Amino acid sequence: MNLLYFASLRECIGVSSENYITDQKTISGLIDELVKREPRYEKAFKNLPMIKVAIDHELIADLETSIVGVSEIAFFPPMTGG
Repeated sequence: MNLLYFASLRECIGVSSENYITDQKTISGLIDELVKREPRYEKAFKNLPMIKVAIDHELIADLETSIVGVSEIAFFPPMTGG
């Protein structure tokens, strides 16, 4: 699957996207795996309740959402606007 990171998450992790293979079945499982992978992911996801997630271009609200068969997951940090 393709993982996309935007704004401050991209800056923290150091890439805007990556192809990633996982056996995890949910968003929360994937994030746990990434956080254990390297400190840069732990830093990026430290404020997890504020991060928005989209699966195949649709925002999700539940981190227990299945990622089985998913092509793309995008992670967005908190946004400000005006």
